[in-house]
Amino acid sequence: MDVRIDPTWKNALRAEFEKDYFVNLTKWVRKAYQTEIVYPPAAQIFRAFDCCPFDKVKVVILGQDPYHGPHQAEGLSFSVPVGQQVPPSLRNMLKEIESDLGHPSLIKGGNLIPWVEQGVLLLNSTLTVSAGKPASHQGIGWEVFTDAAIQTLAKQQKGIVFMLWGTYARQKKCFIDSETHLILEAPHPSPLSASRGFFGCKHFSKANNYLTSIGKTPIMW
Repeated sequence: MDVRIDPTWKNALRAEFEKDYFVNLTKWVRKAYQTEIVYPPAAQIFRAFDCCPFDKVKVVILGQDPYHGPHQAEGLSFSVPVGQQVPPSLRNMLKEIESDLGHPSLIKGGNLIPWVEQGVLLLNSTLTVSAGKPASHQGIGWEVFTDAAIQTLAKQQKGIVFMLWGTYARQKKCFIDSETHLILEAPHPSPLSASRGFFGCKHFSKANNYLTSIGKTPIMW
């Protein structure tokens, strides 16, 4: 089936779009957008892929599902549109960057496009959510699709940093060869868990040291 997504990802994931689960997923999501408020805006469902081509990915930061409040979700994990209040988990990420690197983050609000433009894939496992209902679109097929994306990326590319924060994200390491890529694990940056090991994890400097060691340009965090 024809899916509007970045051509490099469309080619890499072509087989997924023809599978029964994806056809059924598409029908389910289209109906949801017609009958209720769903985030992000429909045009931004695949934005993580559209903004970070398959062959340009250097770092993957995996989230769970989009923000379920108005004007927050924009198709990129942890990111919010310009002018929106910085969510708590992202606030903790920016604190860790300053502590880790010794200077404030490049990010001055909650919009993470400056990272994406450098090759950071901000991917949620579930790409849509009903307004006010966190995790409401889990189990309908999105995880099958995004797992396939992670697996394909890990198999076909080399030297990518995978940042897996929290129990849910850490389950994805089974798709990733640690001999080919760098896997960084820590508790989630949520206020509920950040103090249990996210603060002090130094993932941002570790990512840059790894990228530099294999001849890639580090990320300006």
